[in-house]
Amino acid sequence: MRRTVARATQVDRASTCTLPVPVVPIPFAPLLGFVLGVLLAWVSRDTLARDAGPLITARPVVIAATFAACVYAPVVGYFVAFHADWSYLYLFPCAQIPSALDLALVLVSGAAVPLGAMVSAPVARQKRLGAIVGLTSVPAVLAAGLFAWGARRLTVSASYAQFHGDFGTVPLVGSALGRGVLFMGLVTALGVAWSLRSLEARLSGRGK
Repeated sequence: MRRTVARATQVDRASTCTLPVPVVPIPFAPLLGFVLGVLLAWVSRDTLARDAGPLITARPVVIAATFAACVYAPVVGYFVAFHADWSYLYLFPCAQIPSALDLALVLVSGAAVPLGAMVSAPVARQKRLGAIVGLTSVPAVLAAGLFAWGARRLTVSASYAQFHGDFGTVPLVGSALGRGVLFMGLVTALGVAWSLRSLEARLSGRGK
């Protein structure tokens, strides 16, 4: 009983802290990756409108794929490799999850970014904002629902056994996991900034 009360106190304290940056546990990663791809396509709508070539070779799709391969998938993979129980929201013990499944989910998460860009490129070309909102609303709502359900799980650092055994959990802030979330969030933000800058440079070049 004493351990349960202590753990509840730790979780309550952690839940009052705002996560410093967006996080990408496995249940969120494909959804957020798809949304990022759609947003990159929308930002480059003018470029897409001028480019009648195949979508797979369009610059926005290439940039989305580069961002996914160099930034997004490695960030997702970091949490799966080093904080697997947290990445799976303490739903399953990481020791029972095959490494092949981990790899497959990381690859799916990375592929979701260029997939989102390709799926949304035709409506982005036509500058149909309503269609873009429709494409992002379902994954965004699902991600928001998962976050609301798993918010307390996201704000503690522990193993699967510790989380379900009422011992050893620590608040995310100040933990090694928290530092990883902060650093990888910064890496992701820089990657998004690079992607947007590359798209804007393309637009500026076309405008001259």
